[in-house]
Amino acid sequence: MSAHSIAEANRAAPHHPWSRNPLRTREDVASACKSLLDPLRAGFSPKRAYIRVGSTGTRFDERAAQIEGHARPLWGLAPLLAGGTEYDGAKLWVEGVVNGTDPNCPEFWGNMENIDQRMVEACPIGFTLAIANKDFWDPLTEEQKRNVEAWLASMNDKEMPNTNWLWFRVFANLGLAKNNAKYDQDRLEKDVNHLNTFYRGDGWSNDGPASYRQMDYYSGSFAIQYLQLLYAKLAEKTDPVRADEFRNRARKYALDFVQYYDREGRSIPFGRSMTYRFAMSGFWGAVAFADVELPKPLSWGVVKGLLLRNLRWWSTQPDIFQPNGMLNIGYSYSNTYLAENYNSPQSPYWCMLAFAPLALPESHPFWSSQEEELPVTSLPHISVLKHPMHITIRTKKGHTYLLSSGQACHYPLKATQAKYGKYAYSSAFPYSVPTGSYTLEQFVPDNALALSDDAGETWKMRREVLDAEIQMHDDQPVLVSRMKPWHDVEVKTWLLPPGDGDANDWHVRVHKVATGRALQSGEGAFAIYGCREADGRTLTSFDVQSGEEGTHASSAEALVVSRAGAVGIVELEQTSTRTGTILDSDANSNLVEARTLLPTLRGDLKAGDTKWYATAVFAIPESSERWKDEWRAAWAKRPSVPTWLKEQMTST
Repeated sequence: MSAHSIAEANRAAPHHPWSRNPLRTREDVASACKSLLDPLRAGFSPKRAYIRVGSTGTRFDERAAQIEGHARPLWGLAPLLAGGTEYDGAKLWVEGVVNGTDPNCPEFWGNMENIDQRMVEACPIGFTLAIANKDFWDPLTEEQKRNVEAWLASMNDKEMPNTNWLWFRVFANLGLAKNNAKYDQDRLEKDVNHLNTFYRGDGWSNDGPASYRQMDYYSGSFAIQYLQLLYAKLAEKTDPVRADEFRNRARKYALDFVQYYDREGRSIPFGRSMTYRFAMSGFWGAVAFADVELPKPLSWGVVKGLLLRNLRWWSTQPDIFQPNGMLNIGYSYSNTYLAENYNSPQSPYWCMLAFAPLALPESHPFWSSQEEELPVTSLPHISVLKHPMHITIRTKKGHTYLLSSGQACHYPLKATQAKYGKYAYSSAFPYSVPTGSYTLEQFVPDNALALSDDAGETWKMRREVLDAEIQMHDDQPVLVSRMKPWHDVEVKTWLLPPGDGDANDWHVRVHKVATGRALQSGEGAFAIYGCREADGRTLTSFDVQSGEEGTHASSAEALVVSRAGAVGIVELEQTSTRTGTILDSDANSNLVEARTLLPTLRGDLKAGDTKWYATAVFAIPESSERWKDEWRAAWAKRPSVPTWLKEQMTST
């Protein structure tokens, strides 16, 4: 065993039980849920109303942060209990609800104020009251029930964000209604009616009004689709019309959402709150909870596979846990660079909404069906998702990624340009976030065109666009957008998915840059693990014709080959003066790999220039069965700019 292998295997604590769980059966998933709950017991406050997981702060108060610690695990505990599985720690959470809602208890959570984080946590509490009332409601005294009633009701007359948050108040009232407690039916009706104004068609809802486009995982697994389906099940007798509508939306949405998943179970990271991890697959669990049969080819076996493969992939990421067994902030490892200002150490437990199917018996078709593989032969290789403005791609070698233009977060968000503004997002090569504000290595322009007007000290990448549309050319979809990073600089971009020919492992980006000021530019491919397999040291230059791993950079191209696969970038415009280079991305900038390199094209523009950049980006992940034998030939088969676009380039 090499010194590098010993160092990689060295751990501060044994592997978490989650990492040793086969995650094949209902019993396995129930055991996984318990393994996430068990370590939290050490974080309880004396009266059990709060759970503390770590010490970093948020934009909201510490009490609210620790209410997250108590409430969010209920997404898993409630289905576990509702499905008949016993958990000996359940009484601790019941005690916490009783004391947290008691105004005379020193651990009282505090009544809700306008736009209060407590509103979010009311959602899993309401859901718990609705499905696990035999544990969380029935044993309570009348006084305790009135306290719970009053605490949840304290949000009914408060201001809430005009976003998915409105669902949280719906579930607070729904949980009370399911127990014949006092609730606000009028408020519930108004909230659901308003949430329906976010609907855009074909199953898709925006996370807010029509004044902006934001359709990330909050439109699906994190909130809107997920909660619509839970509502459809819980309110199917009292609100059958909307229950049917929400199920129909899910059937349409599922045919698009499945395009975000690869054969290995990974989903494409995109947007904010990536620290919620396997909550990304929560939609498939909600489909089961709501008894929604999806259109072909999405059988119950396929739905089961989509959820369980995702959970199994996460079981291969051991560094999502602290040594004490609690989750950390991050994606595949502890990392606060990617975190938002609302991510407390307790926030990651939103992931437990993936456990909704535990409420179902073994006899339910979700559990009784044989797990099926992703039906790639029945799914299109290229799909146009007009509402989120995505073109999803599944290459012949199995690389699953998307091209994106037109989305933006509607409020100031940390690393927003990385989470919404990049040209491409991949399941195998997840995006990177900036680690600082000095030099390109800290900005990390993977799948982005970065521009600097101060000699490379600070950089701007696409954050929002002036306009974006999907055009059709030669029967192929093309994403077209414009941005103005400064008042005198405009960039128009065309994003082209691969064709059916030999260059299937490439996509093409063309930029027209018109500038009134001198600029430096840097455009990256996908970020990729950047260390040698034998000793873990940073990759060095190698012979593309004979080497097994390493880096290559020349006048118009750059390539990295490592254990993660092969990624490269090439300038197709012969008159361009851009040069290839390997960017040593700042450590911990990438969601999955802590050490990455980035094949990059660098160039300069003078004030008054109008230049065309034609970029081809190459990627084959290690999950492609014969990638080591095939990457050289694929790298040599360069794409070209299509004639219709070449004509535009030569005419202006």
